[in-house]
Amino acid sequence: MKTAVRVLACCVALACAVPGLAAEVSEQAKALHERLLVLDTHLDTPANLPRPGWNVLDDHTAERDFSQVDLPRMREGGLDGGFWAIYTGQGDRSPEANLAARDHGLVRLAAIREMVAANPQHFELALTADDAQRIADAGKRVVYISMENATPLATDPSLLTAYYRLGLRMLGITHLRNNEFGDSANTPPEWNGLSPAGKALAAEANRLGIVLDASHASDLVFDDLLELSRAPIVLSHSGADAIYEHPRNIDDERLRKLAAKGGVIQVNAYGGYLKDTSTTPERSKALEALEEKYGDQEHMDAATVARFLAERDAIDARYPPVRADFDDFLKHLLHIIEVAGPEHVGIGADWDGGGGVDGMEDITDLPRITQALLDAGYSEQQIAGIWGGNMLRVLREAERVAASLDGGAKKDAPAHAH
Repeated sequence: MKTAVRVLACCVALACAVPGLAAEVSEQAKALHERLLVLDTHLDTPANLPRPGWNVLDDHTAERDFSQVDLPRMREGGLDGGFWAIYTGQGDRSPEANLAARDHGLVRLAAIREMVAANPQHFELALTADDAQRIADAGKRVVYISMENATPLATDPSLLTAYYRLGLRMLGITHLRNNEFGDSANTPPEWNGLSPAGKALAAEANRLGIVLDASHASDLVFDDLLELSRAPIVLSHSGADAIYEHPRNIDDERLRKLAAKGGVIQVNAYGGYLKDTSTTPERSKALEALEEKYGDQEHMDAATVARFLAERDAIDARYPPVRADFDDFLKHLLHIIEVAGPEHVGIGADWDGGGGVDGMEDITDLPRITQALLDAGYSEQQIAGIWGGNMLRVLREAERVAASLDGGAKKDAPAHAH
């Protein structure tokens, strides 16, 4: 489901730019942005890796091909890297669906590692908090691996150890529906938080040194993770309920509790979580028909993409979309910083997963965030934390907790992909 949703959301984000929203970025902000270690905690770009003819080394700016992240644009936007997500859609939890999810997760993990291995001069797999700066200093892009939705582990939770050895460093429990490990923010509760299997999975993540991620999970799952985790947790791509009430956003009380336990919330740029972007039934019906006609974007070649976009443009002309803009994103970001404190905030814009707003359509616009933070009076040190330092602090603490739980014994060394 997410694949279809993100296809439409990315298309709108890339095609409906409003030139009037473009803002100048000062030389001071550009220079600062270039100096900083800039990481995003939720890159759905691995979904593009299997697409026919798509290459992460190519600049896809002019192609309107759904993508928002590639190496040339990472350089232009000053994005040093981040957490590249193994996203798996939630199936019906039948044995067949869970086996398919298991296989999908492993294939996506392999695709990320293959991207790194095929381009060792450009990318490197990051395994520790200290790796990020070293990789960036070497002129490469940082590739941490995360998992969005733990359903690939449903058939065998012990696979988490194998994922860790192969580079996994962040684990999200759910997505749009409940699973064996806990409740989603988007569906009625089944477990009223984490399931017994979810609690065991969280404990194992702590033992291994994997950061727990509560984005997409219910408030009660968040509460359970915050209480049970021995290490700080994160929300890798979420927003503020106080700005726009939505099940995917988090309330101020929980933001303060997250900060009190050393955690970090990374602010997303998915328009439907920033403001009310609901549309007419006619538009929804037309988009559903388009989705049904073309299916999964991962199998679209360039010609199919062009036909899809032409038909989508016609739908937009008949039923104009409601769009969030950069100011909507900033409202969430600045509110969250005020409530949680700048030491507990980061950026996880949901690029290539539906993220992007008018005025910030892809990663080339990231310096705008640095400019906005300077304009709001935040210091270079605070901005450095928001752009990556805060997340790395959490990862470093997860490493410390894992070492203490494991008696200081070294785990099996992961295979490097560089």
